[in-house]
Amino acid sequence: MSHLQCLTMATALILLQALSTVSCSILSRADRITRLPGQPRVGFQQYSGYVTIDDKKQRALFYYLAEAETKPISKPLVLWLNGGPGCSSLGVGAFSENGPFRPKGSVLVRNLHSWNQEANMLYLETPVGVGFSYATESSSYEGVNDKITAKDNLVFLQKWFLKFPQYLNRSLFITGESYAGHYVPQLAQLMIQYNKKHNLFNLKGIAIGNPVMEFATDFNSRAEYFWSHGLILDPTYKMFTSYCNYSRYVSEYYRGSVSSMCTKVMSQVSIETSRFVDKYDVTLDVCIPSVLSQSKVVNPQPQQVGETVDVCVEDETVNYLNRRDVQKALHARLVGTRKWAVCSNVLDYEVLDVEVPTINIVGSLVKAGVPVLVYSGDQDSVIPLTGSRTLVKRLAEELGLRTTVPYRVWFAGQQVGGWTQVYGNTLAFATVRGAAHEVPFSQPARALVLFKAFLGGRPLPEEF
Repeated sequence: MSHLQCLTMATALILLQALSTVSCSILSRADRITRLPGQPRVGFQQYSGYVTIDDKKQRALFYYLAEAETKPISKPLVLWLNGGPGCSSLGVGAFSENGPFRPKGSVLVRNLHSWNQEANMLYLETPVGVGFSYATESSSYEGVNDKITAKDNLVFLQKWFLKFPQYLNRSLFITGESYAGHYVPQLAQLMIQYNKKHNLFNLKGIAIGNPVMEFATDFNSRAEYFWSHGLILDPTYKMFTSYCNYSRYVSEYYRGSVSSMCTKVMSQVSIETSRFVDKYDVTLDVCIPSVLSQSKVVNPQPQQVGETVDVCVEDETVNYLNRRDVQKALHARLVGTRKWAVCSNVLDYEVLDVEVPTINIVGSLVKAGVPVLVYSGDQDSVIPLTGSRTLVKRLAEELGLRTTVPYRVWFAGQQVGGWTQVYGNTLAFATVRGAAHEVPFSQPARALVLFKAFLGGRPLPEEF
């Protein structure tokens, strides 16, 4: 985007800030969802549609907004980003995790623990080529990386506010999971830089679940997790930590040159952990919908000759979002593909960006006074809690933050919800007991308690 375009947009946004008391922008009316097919009656508004981020190349990002169930004007705006890279925030986040509805057969049922009970939830299918987001030129799907994604997401928000000026001064939080450990901090960093000149974003905090933040630490914590949960033997654990750790394997795999040693080690690890155990939730019965397999980079699985991938017979979300009447209601269209997919099959992402750490960016956000919550489902072996906890503790020490909430249990209902520790007043870590890689899907009630505390800037409950 050119300097002139930035000035033009900034001017437009300043004018809109003065008009932000207007209940709804004329631009957003066309995106209002009258009613989704099979949807139960609700009292909140929904919107979905496109924001064009590049007029010349016709690149457009698709969004879905579920306003808060009650008093939306007084509730914050929360942006949710799923990972992958290349997986859908609409299909995974909104319709499988923390959105207001879940597809069930031909209808939608209410999610009793939807996050729009506490906030106005904005789900973004990013980058271009994911879900309903598209470009008219297929070359736009090639060579996409973290830098491009972060800039596109920033432009999206700037232009989205032109449609929804009533949200301009609202408290804004960014949340996400998995590879969003790259997306979320990088976007927040650009927002802070943009605010130095234009003071547009009222950023109040970020929360990232089971996030990729530091390649070696996150990936290599997998070996200890497997061993401590009885999934591999002592000799295999020694091989997995001494001869070929997981970060080395992934690095070799994405460079197309897996060594014989790593092949041997990974073969033994795969035999012992078994294909009948879901690595995203080691306690879950096998055969989960493909909507949960949102990670391409963090869990590469080379397919053997003759092997087929079991994504289960029925995938409610995929079936629902591929219905013509649903796409019409969402103001969505398929461009360059015949079918909506959970994870993009047209996007060519720079997978080696996974090796670039973002924990340093998280640190810069904390130093800038932006509250950060890192949370982990404790049944996830893909990005285990031990790696995330280590990184947060190390960051707190580097920043000289003292512990303000000692490591302790927190409660949801009358059960232990997990464990938590807080450093200073801006950096927190929490586990969610019994939760998988997708925390809001696997432990929705506990996830909602966590989310509510995060928005309110309060420690997690320490009693029933």
